[in-house]
Amino acid sequence: MKPLALLRPPTIALSPSHLPSIPKPQLQNHRFRISCSSIPPETIKKESEISRIEYKSGVLDDFLLNSFRNKLVQEVGWDSEKPGYDGLIELVNGLMIKGKTNSDTSDAAVRILASLFPPLVLKLYKILISPIAGGKIAAIMVARVTALTCQWLMGPCAVNSVDVPDGTTCQSGVFVERCKYLEESKCVGVCINTCKLPTQTFFKEYMGVPLLMEPNFSDYSCQFKFGILPPLPQHDTALKEPCLEICPTSSRRKGLTQNLNIEQCPKA
Repeated sequence: MKPLALLRPPTIALSPSHLPSIPKPQLQNHRFRISCSSIPPETIKKESEISRIEYKSGVLDDFLLNSFRNKLVQEVGWDSEKPGYDGLIELVNGLMIKGKTNSDTSDAAVRILASLFPPLVLKLYKILISPIAGGKIAAIMVARVTALTCQWLMGPCAVNSVDVPDGTTCQSGVFVERCKYLEESKCVGVCINTCKLPTQTFFKEYMGVPLLMEPNFSDYSCQFKFGILPPLPQHDTALKEPCLEICPTSSRRKGLTQNLNIEQCPKA
């Protein structure tokens, strides 16, 4: 009989070249796992609604912000120590304080807007461009210029269609997704008296283009409607809006008076 050791199967030494190759994980598998995430769609939607899309400013945007700020400084009489947009908002609040009435504040804002343009350009636009095609050409042009040059102030926006009085639609609207100016100022009165009313007045009186601005104080969006006349102040619902929930003055006043139903912003 042979020894038991001789009955064992021979041990075969395998070199690395004889080992079976193990496939490496492919990149597409990683992408597949991401696309098949278990996060519910409604959760993703809510997160996207909460986060505001930031607009990255460029050289032209910085120039426009500084130009607007310099005009504010001239009107208010002093400058803010805060840099950039924060300083601009502080100056806007100073403009609100300086005006004895809301009309004073609105008139000052109109002067600032007019001072940003060469006077001859405004006059020629009103005389030569505004009458063409019943004003539609002028409305379409200013809508495009507004969407291109004012995102540093308002945030992301785009041209859209609006209904005009003759029953047709026209690409003379600008929709602001979430107005940075309103959100940072935290005040309905600032929106009304330094933006909405003076901007409507400026385009109508200096450029011959009617404008209706419809701010949404719930989601901070805003719809510009160039070529549309705004309603009379007594019929404009935006002027009767209560304070924003984020308004610090409103919060303090509610705490003192225990009044949770503020009928109208006192600055509007």
